Amino acid sequence: MQDLATALAARKQQQLYRSRQTLEGRQDVQLRIDGRDYLSFSSNDYLGLASHPRLVEALREGAERFGVGSGAAHLITGHSYAHQALEEDLAEFTGRPRALLFSTGYMANLGVVSALAGRGDHVFEDRLNHASLIDAAQLSGAKLVRYPHNDMPVLQKKLAQAKTGERLIASDAVFSMDGDCAPVAGLAGLATQHDAWLLIDEAHGFGVLGRQGRGWLLEQLPEVPDNVVLMATLGKGLGTFGAFVAGSEDLIETLIQQARTFIYTTAAPPALAWATRTALQLAREGDDLRENLRERVTQFRNGAAALGLPLMASDTPIQPLLVGDSGAALVLSQALRERGILVTAIRPPTVPKGAARLRITFSARHTAEQVDRLLEALAACMKRGSLAAR
Repeated sequence: MQDLATALAARKQQQLYRSRQTLEGRQDVQLRIDGRDYLSFSSNDYLGLASHPRLVEALREGAERFGVGSGAAHLITGHSYAHQALEEDLAEFTGRPRALLFSTGYMANLGVVSALAGRGDHVFEDRLNHASLIDAAQLSGAKLVRYPHNDMPVLQKKLAQAKTGERLIASDAVFSMDGDCAPVAGLAGLATQHDAWLLIDEAHGFGVLGRQGRGWLLEQLPEVPDNVVLMATLGKGLGTFGAFVAGSEDLIETLIQQARTFIYTTAAPPALAWATRTALQLAREGDDLRENLRERVTQFRNGAAALGLPLMASDTPIQPLLVGDSGAALVLSQALRERGILVTAIRPPTVPKGAARLRITFSARHTAEQVDRLLEALAACMKRGSLAAR
């Protein structure tokens, strides 16, 4: 039997141990943890909707109308009017024939890949894809083929080498640890050329990027062919919980019949679906939120450049500050924490060895003064030696 205590001790020694922290109040840019207040740059609540009063009221209304639990899987008696209405709203918003709710983005990716690919098939994935996409390919039984980050010529070559079986290309739209975007138009072109499916994970772009927050895929590919599958989460830009897949009529019916992560799980609470309808409306009307978010990102990047900070190339709310060594990333995160600022250190295996970083994320609720405070704290860390300019 594996010695768990020894393995855990080894993780601590390697600076890879992870710990939870318990928030004492609601999700916001100002958090209270263990009796102390922090300015947070660690959330994926990009539009600041997680605690929006209209969402709180919509959730309360949904609970009063539909109760709390759904009581069963969607295909038994768990599919309520709230779920159906949200699916219809999401289909209309994305311009796709239909949408299907999943409990999480992880489950959505597993469901899509396992329904469309299996033994004898090939799944092609960007090396920086989210873990859910990687796991989905491995669990499907298909052959997983990785290609270098956003490298279309290599992907083209690997697609041509797959002579038999179904082909499925999967990529993040916005890469969660680097903050850059996939060349989705190029991916769609290759998918069509090689008679392949294309699955785009829009978790970090939905609600944030594109016209009315429709996401990176729909911004770059206004006409979406039926071989393109859109997956997006609802717990980041929209501030609630869950995920959905949007696509053709035949795709959604296939997922209802074959996606095990949809079939064999209890439906999410209908009250959450009811609240998410309001979140979708707020995102649709949220051009001012997205503009403030862009301004804060630009402010930070300009200030970081003036300080000589080693930011990675990203125009999204995800702004990675590359450190390299895992221990050094932890030291820097702790130094900021001592100054009342919460920024998470990201270490292997989430990122490659030697590429540990601070994952700095922005919300539409951040103010210019708060961004200045972060920059001042980073400058102080440079003077103290916790961070070296590059």
